Order: sequence, then C-alpha cells, then structure tokens
Amino acid sequence: MLKQRKPMRDFSLEVFFSKWEFAAKYHMTASDLESMTLEDLLSMASEEEKAQFNTLWLGYTETWGLPELREAIATTYAVEGVQNIASKNILCLAGAGEGIYSVSQCLLGSEDHAIVPTPNYQSAETVPLSICEVTGVPLLSQNSAGEKGWFLDIDAIKKAIRPNTKLLSLNFPHNPTGMLISNAELEELITLCREHGIYILSDEVYRGVELDESDQMPQIATLYEKGISLNVVSKAYGLPGLRIGWVASQDLEILQKIERYKHFLSICNSAPSEVLALIAIRNREAIFARNRRLMHDNVQLLEALFNDFPGLIEWQRPKGGCVAFPRYVGPDNVEVFCQSLLEKSGVLLLPASIYMSELSAVSEDRFRIGFGRGEVFKEGVQAMRQHFEIYYSEFKKVD
Repeated sequence: MLKQRKPMRDFSLEVFFSKWEFAAKYHMTASDLESMTLEDLLSMASEEEKAQFNTLWLGYTETWGLPELREAIATTYAVEGVQNIASKNILCLAGAGEGIYSVSQCLLGSEDHAIVPTPNYQSAETVPLSICEVTGVPLLSQNSAGEKGWFLDIDAIKKAIRPNTKLLSLNFPHNPTGMLISNAELEELITLCREHGIYILSDEVYRGVELDESDQMPQIATLYEKGISLNVVSKAYGLPGLRIGWVASQDLEILQKIERYKHFLSICNSAPSEVLALIAIRNREAIFARNRRLMHDNVQLLEALFNDFPGLIEWQRPKGGCVAFPRYVGPDNVEVFCQSLLEKSGVLLLPASIYMSELSAVSEDRFRIGFGRGEVFKEGVQAMRQHFEIYYSEFKKVD
C-alpha cells in the first residue's frame, strides 16, 4: 500500500511577502540584487542582440530553452577555461522554484529519504516532505573550536544517511545566513554521496556575488555525476522579473525526466525573457562586479549602524549572497523588534518565525536582512538608525 502524501504547508515567506513586500516603505529583507530597467539591460546588448529582441516571434518556445541561451549558460560551468558541461546538459525552467519542485518530484518517491540543512528556503524541505521522509540537519552557529559563524555539520549528515537516502539538498551561498563551505568540505560531501549513490541538488543562485571572490565554490554539476546545479537570473543577476532559471547536470536521464515533468508546469519559458537572459549572461562579469560593489558598500553601512548601537544586534558578516541572519539581543524578542520597526518606521525585516522548520528547531532570536538593493537600502538604514535612536537610545554608543 502506498504511503499517503503529506499536504504542503503554506509557504510562510511568500505569504508574508504577499502582504508586506510592496506595502512597506523600506524593503530591507530583499533576497535579490538591485535590478535594472529594460533600457539598461538592452544598452549592454550588441546591435545583433537588440535586433533579435525587437524582431522576436512571440510564439511557443522550446521546452528545453532557447538553444543560444543554453549554450551561453553552459559556458558559465567552465573550470579553468575547460568547459565540461555542454548545452545538452542544461534545462531551462521558469525560475528556481520550478527547479526545486520538479527535481524533488522526479527524483523522490514515497519510499525514499532526503536530507536538508536548516534553516533553509522553505520549499527545499516542504516539497520533499510532501513526498517522503526528510531529515533536517541544523547549521551550527559555532564550530568545535568555539569560533562563531555558520558551519555545516557534516558528521550529522553522515549519521542521517539511511539505506534509502536518495537526495541531499544544499544551498551555498546560503539563504538566509550567507555562509559558504570550503572546497574540502564539498569534496567530502561528494565522496560521501558517491559512496551511497545519493544525488546532490545544489542551489547556487548566489554564485558570483561573494564578498570575497576567492571564497567562490565550484558548481556541483562540474564535480559530481549525480550532482544537479540549480541557478537563476533572479538573485545574483538581479533580474527576477525575467523568471528564467535552469538546472545543469551530467545525468541526462534525470534532465529528461524533469523536462517531461515541465510539460505539466510551465511547458516553456517566455521568449522575450529568454533573449534578455541571454544578454545578461553574456554580460555577467560586468553585472556581478556592479553588484559586488553595491554589496560591499551596503555591508559597511549596516556594520556602522550596528556598531553605533552595541548590545542590540549581534552581527556576523556573510560570505556570499545579499542576505544575512543576525541575532537580536536587545529587549523583548525579535518578533516585537521586527513588528516595531515595520509599524513605527516602515522598515520590513523577516523575523525568525518565518524560517520555522518542520524538521528541526531554528534559532528564535534572529532576523533576515537583505543588503543588495540601491537607494532604498540607504534610506532604510537611515530609517533604522532613527528608529534605534528613538526606541533603543540606551544602546547608543557614547563618544
């Protein structure tokens, strides 16, 4: 007898955003980099690319994605100048959400088991949980040496593996902590999964916007025959309105299954979006460089603010991506803190309750803050400063 599938709970983050994302005055928890106008993006295009966009036929597109786009995406998987992922190893999707959902549906069955670190982007656990049993492995906020930061507990992953474990889900740079793991740790995980025949789904949507470029991790599809790299132009590129994502894998069989499953979802992508994504990917180095500069400037603004109010926020600089998960250590609790900022000063943050997990406990004293936006971020930092001066003046540093 087949096990009954568990209904998926509401996507807490998206429910919260549906109410507040466009209503709050200062959106200070955005997970994407500052976007650009259509005019800005087309200014990067060649004359041929502009003509391609302006004369585009608006019919159905290929389910696998525009061939030129898949070829351009494949070049982003070159290692030391050698391209070991071909365009046939790329399947385009309608954003990262379709990727997370379809990979889980195509890989997992009711008798399987998956492992997911927590906290996480909720669909990484909620979708597998609707199919099979899932084990959550909490990230550590300090290592065995007592150093504070964020660390993946590889020993806990080893202990979580069962004979029927089919999938390990990873996300680096991580949402919401901004953490990364070392190349040695990644190789250890690959060796472990290879030994047990486990697939690795690696959410790499922030790759390219590390605060220190030397921290950049390899992409799983280039390293592991059962690795599935997930990416999108929404986050590091700052182009979520295009709704273009993709999965890359050496495993053509699983890509074929996902492509067939896509027939029941988006069927194909938007033709204008594919051409615009092509332009963005061909200009990715310039886009990433701009975005990294913006992140560096914004992180410094945040750190100056928190330093001016010691004892209120315990800050840990993230390594990659444009979100962080600091600890609130002031009076009351983080839920009251975030609600006060929103209601009294129009500043939107994500309190820890949004990251509640069905798999393991998540710290209840943290909040997500995003630092990838432009002028609205600077205005939001100023609004936070004024809020702290009024309501938390006892924490202000005295010169």
